[in-house]
Amino acid sequence: MSLAEFLPTPEAARARLAAVRPADYARTRNALDGAVTRLSPYITHGLLSPPEVLAALAARHRLHLGHRFVMELGWRAWFRHLWQTRGDAILRSLHPGPLPDSAYSDVLPADIRQARSGVPVIDQAVRTLYASGYLHNHARMWLASYVVHLRKVHWRAGADWMLGHLLDGDLASNHLSWQWVAGTGSHKPYLFNADNVARYAPATWHSADSVLDTSYEALDALARRPHAVPMRPSLEGLDEPALTGLPPGATPARAQDVAGRDVWLVHPWALGDPPADLPPGHLCLGWWPADHHAAWPWSAARWAFVGTRLSALTCRQWHASTGQLAAALAGARSVQTLADPHADPWLPPLVRRRAAPALFPEPDRPCASFSAWWSRSTRGLRDLSELPALRGELIA
Repeated sequence: MSLAEFLPTPEAARARLAAVRPADYARTRNALDGAVTRLSPYITHGLLSPPEVLAALAARHRLHLGHRFVMELGWRAWFRHLWQTRGDAILRSLHPGPLPDSAYSDVLPADIRQARSGVPVIDQAVRTLYASGYLHNHARMWLASYVVHLRKVHWRAGADWMLGHLLDGDLASNHLSWQWVAGTGSHKPYLFNADNVARYAPATWHSADSVLDTSYEALDALARRPHAVPMRPSLEGLDEPALTGLPPGATPARAQDVAGRDVWLVHPWALGDPPADLPPGHLCLGWWPADHHAAWPWSAARWAFVGTRLSALTCRQWHASTGQLAAALAGARSVQTLADPHADPWLPPLVRRRAAPALFPEPDRPCASFSAWWSRSTRGLRDLSELPALRGELIA
């Protein structure tokens, strides 16, 4: 796989959606060469919405509420639910894991970053991440489990590092998945061994005769000890692609660009086509939220993926903090954008937020577990056509 497999266009997103086979996905999704969809970069950045994805697939395939593909969309929605109800608390351990937070290092070792740990599955995962900006979910779990439970690196250090390199990096899905693996967001740590890799990955990933070539009982004992396992890193690896908080080609915010205009503000998580009901003659303006990117830098590949689409939608792209954006937009006639939790904290009050289409109804109370969230979100629903976001979209 290469970066060229993720072209940042609506046509590429729709073509990938048209190629999805939900039955094959459900049967083979755990295998690295299985029929996974690779839709996540397009969903994260708004070229596709979850209701659009499910409506398109349900129109062509036999799906039901309990289908594995539908439930995977549910996991994404539940992670967003946790983010909405807990806020920045998702960036801290939700509850204690196998060891106190203080037992883990805050630094991801260079041998992992440089794909020279000497454990094939780990080094292959890192190479794949850098080369494609994408990683199969099983590989993400293997990499996170190794980092946390064997190398004793805090999940937050690993999650922050991975987020910047992923084209689909979503704070809720990424960081809460790392917590699930770490055991701070689940009932027990996620562990894997060499046999598991051999079952689901190609031969070049197999890790016989490594630290992983042992029983789950032994791995569980290692996860509960405060010392990292001894390693034999390779001498040769590769350089980690740099992460930066500065987008290429952006300009400072200028009030004269928008004075008296109706503005549709396009941010990195709102890359779909503008709404059809915007005022005539509206201006599509790109905005890179400087405050967000200072905290969460990206790889050049992710800047290119998002920036290409942002440039195609807008006549200019501002790199601006909340204060700079507010000052520059003050003279606009109106300003609207698509709500998203990555961008919302940095939007000034004068910007009207349009709610993004939600696939599942929001529960009437916070749900700490996926099972509780799923039960409440689907209560009383008999089939997909009764999901609020799909009413009128599907033929019953």
